[in-house]
Amino acid sequence: QLQLVESGGDLVQPGGSLRLSCAASGFNFNIYAIGWFRQAPGKEREGVSYISSHYGTTTIADSVKGRFTISRDNAKNTVYLQMNSLRPEDTAVYYCAASSIIRVGAELDSNAYIYWGQGTQVTVSS
Repeated sequence: QLQLVESGGDLVQPGGSLRLSCAASGFNFNIYAIGWFRQAPGKEREGVSYISSHYGTTTIADSVKGRFTISRDNAKNTVYLQMNSLRPEDTAVYYCAASSIIRVGAELDSNAYIYWGQGTQVTVSS
């Protein structure tokens, strides 16, 4: 059974850091690209970051560039999202998603992904 499970969400003060994890099981993780998305209340889902399957090529949304970093450990079937210098506007439910084929330009397009996790809540507040 294919499964993606996010973890690491928490309440953190502005300027703080969190590391989210996306653990995969039930499929050949190594050949899947992984994306991180977020959705705040009343807002559309937003693509945050992407990492390719083989070469680890990454894409970072402008809204988090310089603060967020994505990485993957294929031996552990896990993708990480390191989030630094967090801001209140980063508050959202964060989701990871997987797809075996992502066309160029669609890395942060939620419609390009097939499999989704259940999400983890990140709240940035003092």
